[in-house]
Amino acid sequence: MKKFIRLKSMLLLAVFTFFAFSCEKNDDNNDVEKDNGNTIVETAQATEALSSLVGALVQADAGLVEALSNEDATYTVFAPTNAAFEALLGGLEGFDSLEDFDTDAEKALLAKILTYHVVADIAAKSTDLSDGQMIATLQGEEVTVGIDGETVTIKDKQPAETAAATVVIPNVEANNGVVHVIDQVLLPQEILDALSGEDEMEEESKNLVEIVVETEALSILEAAVIKAGLVETLSSEGPFTVFAPTDDAFVALLEALGDDYNGLDDFDTEAEMMLLKDILLYHVIAGATVKEADLAPGAVETALAGNSIEVIASGDTFVIGDASDVDATITGTDIMASNGVAHTINKVLLPQSAIDFVASLSLQTIVEIAVATDDLSLLVGALQQADAGLVETLSGDGPFTVFAPTNAAFVALLEALGDDYNSLADFDTDDEKALLVKVLTYHVVAGTAAFSTDLSNGQKITTFQGEEVGINIKNNTVHVEDATDENASVVIPDVEASNGVVHVINKVLLPQEVLDLLNPPTPNIVGLAQSVDDLSLLVDALIQADAGLVDVLSGDGPFTVFAPTNAAFADLLNTLGDDYNSLADFDTAEEKEWLATILTYHVVAGAAVASGDLTDHQELVTVQGESLFALLGDGVRIRDRSTVDADVILANQMASNGIVHVVNKVLLPQAIIDALGLPGRH
Repeated sequence: MKKFIRLKSMLLLAVFTFFAFSCEKNDDNNDVEKDNGNTIVETAQATEALSSLVGALVQADAGLVEALSNEDATYTVFAPTNAAFEALLGGLEGFDSLEDFDTDAEKALLAKILTYHVVADIAAKSTDLSDGQMIATLQGEEVTVGIDGETVTIKDKQPAETAAATVVIPNVEANNGVVHVIDQVLLPQEILDALSGEDEMEEESKNLVEIVVETEALSILEAAVIKAGLVETLSSEGPFTVFAPTDDAFVALLEALGDDYNGLDDFDTEAEMMLLKDILLYHVIAGATVKEADLAPGAVETALAGNSIEVIASGDTFVIGDASDVDATITGTDIMASNGVAHTINKVLLPQSAIDFVASLSLQTIVEIAVATDDLSLLVGALQQADAGLVETLSGDGPFTVFAPTNAAFVALLEALGDDYNSLADFDTDDEKALLVKVLTYHVVAGTAAFSTDLSNGQKITTFQGEEVGINIKNNTVHVEDATDENASVVIPDVEASNGVVHVINKVLLPQEVLDLLNPPTPNIVGLAQSVDDLSLLVDALIQADAGLVDVLSGDGPFTVFAPTNAAFADLLNTLGDDYNSLADFDTAEEKEWLATILTYHVVAGAAVASGDLTDHQELVTVQGESLFALLGDGVRIRDRSTVDADVILANQMASNGIVHVVNKVLLPQAIIDALGLPGRH
């Protein structure tokens, strides 16, 4: 399809016509004869440099050949050279030769151009012309004469900055007028309007994306729009106003970002893709077609929600301000599209999110900050000693919030742990390394970079270890609550890292899990028995009796329990004979009741009696109902109703609900001695 390309491009080509023609002017002059007695058409036909003019007269098919051959008429003709017609054709897309003016509309267009070169009813020689003279043409519009010394120019309706046509050969006389050879095809306003209208109509039939695609200087913008997934958006109905950065603007941005960003392909993470999309939306005004004439100083909301650009007056024009300190210059205006308008600019506009991103490129990771900070050297050592990949984790993308204990904080922790922990190197077993990991991960909050302004009094924050820390803000100082009774204070807040933020604190935080490992809670009597291998048969007996004794001895108490060793139970089984090879042989209801009677005879309820509180021959009434007697002398012995006393071989084992004294014999009440026929005291 033939179409007129952008008018400015065509006019620019026309400026150079004179120089092209000047190279052949002398040759053309040799072909022209003055006073040749021919008509204007015959004169042109006889002049090789005017062959395109003759071809145009014929192609227009508007009777112009016949009119300019009429010897009874008089004309002044400004005759463009072949080079001038070549320049005209070079500025029109789809018109490689004059033969391409082949439709009725195109022939009529050509006729208007040609008649704009003809003045009727006068044969005006150069000596008849004056500077500034306006001459009406056969087309109906005027041309303007310019005279500078011996140089005569003819100005058409093209913009003032476009050069006028120069008369390169004046006063070629014909029998029906005079011809002045010029170096440029003259264009009347009617033709300029037609060309501009065609160009504008052609441009406005395309949407903004199509215009960007067809504009060579916007190739990076095109790629960015595709990469950010905005093609469909910017191809939609709109309207939109787009400030379109040129390729040079994008190159400058990439250079500012450093070696890691050599092209759009380096925007490959999810965060970088979102950033690119934000940047592009920041160049778009949605819902309006803002032409150059509509620009006015002030803030303008962009398609990036919550982000405005600033239109700033600058002399007779405007510049565009963003979140940076450098404004963008508008280099091209009013590129109309079917869904809005585009203006080219010489800089990529940056929203605050992009400024923050650029700033983050120069930031260190959390680990790099810790390594570079002398007072955090023990924290770095702890991360390494834990040997759990924490250095790599805290060097990753994040974001993280880290409460970083000082060296003094770690020294205080080591002192509190006692002589076994003189340095972090003493965390050298797998269990100790795991403990260190729990401590360190309790200082890390994953998924957010919480600056002090993001923290609130009473806030609870879940750490990477799994437990929460509390925030206590007093006198503008942030304190961090752990599972101990002593809070940590933030001594240096808001140390920004590329992957988060660090708050330096004066105490190592301890979660409850670590406190429990360092200071295990005191077990109840059943738990204590379960933790001692030599009391496993006592635990089995409590279960085998099936009398709820486990629940009773796990209750509040307090109790005093005389706990027989495994050997003591083995001796009892041997005494009972072949029918009792294990506690499992107490399997009838009666036998289970006997076993319960034996066990409750070992329990004193209502008091936790330490060995030092016993007196010689003190009576101790048991839960079973019968009494035991304490005998003091060389140690502590317990007398039951059998013939052999029991020795307390391990006294005063504290439980949360009482006290346990380990004895070397199963104590037997009179009821069991009678039931089993065992020897007893009289």
